[in-house]
Amino acid sequence: MGTLLQDKVAVVTGAGRGIGRGVAEALAAAGAKVVVNDYGVDLHGQAPTSGPAFDVVAEIKKAGGHAVANTDSVATWAGGQNIIGTAVREFGRLDILVTCAGILRDRMIFNMSEDDFDSVIAVHLKGTFTCVRHAAPLMREQRYGRIITFSSGSGLFGNPGQANYGAAKAGISGLTKVVARDLGKYGVTCNAIAPVAATRMTLTPEVVKAREIRKQQGIIREERALTQLEDLKPEDIAPMVVFLASDHAADVNGQFFLCAGPSISLLSQPRAVKTIFKDDGRWTLDELDALVPLTLAEGLVNPAPPRT
Repeated sequence: MGTLLQDKVAVVTGAGRGIGRGVAEALAAAGAKVVVNDYGVDLHGQAPTSGPAFDVVAEIKKAGGHAVANTDSVATWAGGQNIIGTAVREFGRLDILVTCAGILRDRMIFNMSEDDFDSVIAVHLKGTFTCVRHAAPLMREQRYGRIITFSSGSGLFGNPGQANYGAAKAGISGLTKVVARDLGKYGVTCNAIAPVAATRMTLTPEVVKAREIRKQQGIIREERALTQLEDLKPEDIAPMVVFLASDHAADVNGQFFLCAGPSISLLSQPRAVKTIFKDDGRWTLDELDALVPLTLAEGLVNPAPPRT
C-alpha cells in the first residue's frame, strides 16, 4: 500500500463495479481506508444485491488494504446518512467522498416516462446531495475534506436520449460549484470528474446495436470513435480522483476535469462569448432580427438540424 493517503478515510459510492470500483481500489492502494458503497442494482436501478460491494472489499483486503462494505441506497436521506455514518463508525472520521453511483434509463424525450426521469434524478442528483449533505458538517468541523463528484459530457454538452441523465449530471455540476463555495473557506474542496470510459453504462446493448447499424451504413468516423471508447478502461479515471483527494490538490476547488484514458482536460467555466447592447430602452424584435444573425448567432451550428 502507498502512503499518499495514509490515515485518510474515504467513501466511494457506486464502488461495486466500473469506475467506482477502480476509484475505491486506487484510493486503498494509496493508503486510504475505504467504505465501498454499492446498492448492487442492475443498469436500470433494479434487482439490488449486496454482492458487488463485498467483492471489492475482499479484493482490497487481499491486496493489503483496509475496507468495509455498505449497501445502502444513495437515493434516500437515510441511506446517505448511513453511508457517511459507516465511515465514522468503522474508521472514526471521513476525509474523502467520491460519488460515482448511477443508473441509466435512456429514452428519447418523447418516450420517457415519469419513472424513467425520477429514478435517474434520484440516484445521480439526489444521491450526490444526500452523501455530500451528511459529509459536509463533518468536514467543516475538522476543517478538511475532499469531495469529488461525477458529472458527464451528457450534462455538460448534451447527448440524445438522455434527458434524465443529462439533467441529473448538469444538476451535479451546479451542486459542485455551490458546494465548492460553501465549504472552501473551511479547507474543503469539491471538484467534478466528467469520465469517458467503457463501462456497462456506456456499452449497453442499445449502443452495440447502434454501432452495428452505423457499420452497415458505412459511417466510419462514428464507428472509429466508438472503438476508441471500448479501449478506455474504467480504472483509467482513478488516478485523477486520487490526485484530487490528496493534499497536492488543496487549492483546486470548483473545477471540472474531462478524463478519457491518457487524456485529462480542464474544462472551462461558462462565460459570455459575445455581447450586444444598446444605449437605452429594450430591444425590439426588428432590431434583434437584423442584428442577432450577424453577431450572437453568427457561426452557430444546430446540433440536430431538421431532416430534409
